[in-house]
Amino acid sequence: ATATATATATATATATAEKKILHLLRPPSSSSGTSGKKSYRRLGVLVGQLAKGHHHHRDHHRDHHRDHHRDHHHHRRDHRLQIATPLRDAVAEIAQGTGIQPEDFWVKFEQMLAELMCDNIKLLDKRDQLQRSIDRYYRDKSEDYNGRKYPRVSGTCAEEEVYLRRIGYIAEETGGHFQVNVPSLDPEISLIPAPQLVVPVDNARYALNAANARWGSLLDAFYGTDVIPKDQDKKQKKGYDHQRGAKVFSKAERVLDQHFPLLHTKWSDVVSIGLKDAGFNGRKELSLRKSNGQVAVLVHSQKFRGFRRDGGALVLLFCNNGLHVEIHVDRTSRIGRTHRAGIKDVVLESALTTICDMEDSVAAVDAHDKARIYRNWLGLMKGNLSASFRKGKKTVTRRLNEDRVYTTPQGVRMVLPGRALLLCRNVGIHMYTDAVKTAHNHDIPEGLLDLAVTCLAAMHDLKSKSNSRHGSIYIVKPKMHGPDEVAFVLRSFEKVEAMLGLEQGTIKIGIMDEERRTTVNLRECLRVARNRVFFINTGFLDRTGDEIHTAMLCGPTLPKKLIKSAVWKSAYEAWNVDKGLEVGLMGVGQIGKGMWAAPDMMAMMVKNKVSELEQGATCAWVPSPTAATLHALHYHMVNVLQVQNHLKSRGSRARLRDILTVPVLTDNAEKKGMLTPEQISRELDNNAQGILGYVARWVHKGVGCSKIPDISGVGLMEDRATLRISSQHIANWIKHRIITREQVIASFRKMANLIDRQNKGDKSMPQLGGAHFLRDLAVRASLDLCFEGDISPNGANTTHNPTTQQPNNPQTTNNEQQRAQTMPKQHTHTNSHTYTVIW
Repeated sequence: ATATATATATATATATAEKKILHLLRPPSSSSGTSGKKSYRRLGVLVGQLAKGHHHHRDHHRDHHRDHHRDHHHHRRDHRLQIATPLRDAVAEIAQGTGIQPEDFWVKFEQMLAELMCDNIKLLDKRDQLQRSIDRYYRDKSEDYNGRKYPRVSGTCAEEEVYLRRIGYIAEETGGHFQVNVPSLDPEISLIPAPQLVVPVDNARYALNAANARWGSLLDAFYGTDVIPKDQDKKQKKGYDHQRGAKVFSKAERVLDQHFPLLHTKWSDVVSIGLKDAGFNGRKELSLRKSNGQVAVLVHSQKFRGFRRDGGALVLLFCNNGLHVEIHVDRTSRIGRTHRAGIKDVVLESALTTICDMEDSVAAVDAHDKARIYRNWLGLMKGNLSASFRKGKKTVTRRLNEDRVYTTPQGVRMVLPGRALLLCRNVGIHMYTDAVKTAHNHDIPEGLLDLAVTCLAAMHDLKSKSNSRHGSIYIVKPKMHGPDEVAFVLRSFEKVEAMLGLEQGTIKIGIMDEERRTTVNLRECLRVARNRVFFINTGFLDRTGDEIHTAMLCGPTLPKKLIKSAVWKSAYEAWNVDKGLEVGLMGVGQIGKGMWAAPDMMAMMVKNKVSELEQGATCAWVPSPTAATLHALHYHMVNVLQVQNHLKSRGSRARLRDILTVPVLTDNAEKKGMLTPEQISRELDNNAQGILGYVARWVHKGVGCSKIPDISGVGLMEDRATLRISSQHIANWIKHRIITREQVIASFRKMANLIDRQNKGDKSMPQLGGAHFLRDLAVRASLDLCFEGDISPNGANTTHNPTTQQPNNPQTTNNEQQRAQTMPKQHTHTNSHTYTVIW
């Protein structure tokens, strides 16, 4: 009865909120009628998952039969659980060869749900309780100027720190000094700083590309990007450009000179590269000769590590700062014959680790999509994943690379991995799924399902040791709020280890420092996870989105460009490194930095991204395998472990008070004319274009991560974090009357026309602007993100009821409606959850 009353009250509140904005969104024609309003109401669920929950639905072109039954999934009861048939079949396939029977898996999984689901809900309630307290604090501390609320400038941070400690937002330290101590970590995690890729695991081809990005051609990276500027006046020819190729060789030789220098000469002087005998027992050494016949030798001979044969090529192996470099020599090859010494390629060890993402970069919510993701992960863990696609007139099949086998100069066999160490990012604790339902017909926490199934699949690798040579399962966990939630996730790890019969401590945790409450409590989060943590990192977009949402009532947020230079941003980046080093993460786990989002601007990346290593990061995200190879150059330039030693000896650089400095405008900023009408319009258009450009591809194409043109036409690699920061920024400016809803709609209308022009060559994208505006699902969803951004929950969402029949909108396809209908619904801070779990 309590659950029913709560659900009714929440539904009434939601309907009231919708009525307030429907008049702004009603299409010019009244032909949509009641069905159109209900269709839009269903789209309101986008706000909770994108602004704070970040969960989408993806649907590739499925057949008519699956489209017809997609809302039901054909759930079958197993004991008290109702399991969607596609998921049940996938788990049965995954379990083969693990020693785990599928029926036993589901029985034990149900027991785990019974023990953890209520605690999951309590943690989400705690988020809302704290947010209400923070809202009251800012409401009391703000003051009016020119009809708007602004924060009081003096003493704000010191007072806020005291208040946040009093309400329990900042946790008290539970012990004294500690150091992380995590056994069975692979050297790619603990010892070797290197680039890191993140790949949507719902796309098998992309996942294979990222896994195989352990090794990448430096010559291809130079030749195919703007690192070497293209001659704009020169007419582009088909085939190999020998003049550009000469520039590529010259730049590659300078890289070799820098990291593998020769004594009294340069690599450009070498005309012969090979091996020669060095005494008895088959010992070999490097043989380099210059054009005058003189011998060239390495300054650091120990950097030459071995050799192998690859067809007709001699492959020489070198090592610097823990990363390997191959020089391929073959005078008979098409490229090798153009080089004076016969070099046909220089190959760099690049992305040593890859995060296979089930969260922000995928678009999956129903059982069919989850089954596809889990099967791709299974293929990666078994090593048999493949993907076929058309390339020109040929069909190409891509598979995982084999390991590389070398002979050392001493004649000893040496093996290096052929692919990246694969980590898996599950969804956060706030996401719920209907792929499995309880006996009471409630959706379950999706993160628990992800954890159990991904670890079941990883059991194949625990036997073969083809991914983790040290027998660990690496789970990256996003969207956690503070140490209590970290402790909850670790309890779920223990439950899964018990249900699968794994050794305690097998599952390791990566902590994404992307929520404000985790940032200010990072040391305590690390204390809780000190025996399992392998990774911490920062992420500007998500972290800023949560900063805006948490301090929504503090005042108008700064323009995004100014946020990047605000005091809290630099303090946040330094704080993450400081806390990791304080607790001994150096030489144990990774300290990461965020994504370079512009895959076509590699020259700028090569120039700027090295700064993240100089700040103490052991890994940083890049958008492509090519970017990983170019970013690998930075790890040859900077000895990160030496940098960390220096930073550790210098002590903490960041202050909590700086982190608590909210990036908002003050009334003084308005008096100085910081926000002119032109600046406001430009900021709004930029946000609107970013949101709509992404949502349109997600809704109409089912793509969760892709390169999308920004307002200036620059392609940016976007995932749902973009929506979070942009929608929260607009919601904040609406809240503080910097802009109006009418202005937002006008901006989206203008940006819809721009996006139509940008998508002109893409026949799969429908028109968004003109008469289609406000009838299009993507437009409505995008507006909903902004108009409900201020009341979207702090990560706590409920899901739709797939058994509820929804009227069809004749303007849209069934696939698009499903992508809108399967969004988790949100509740406001003033309402309780719309469900209650009773065991």
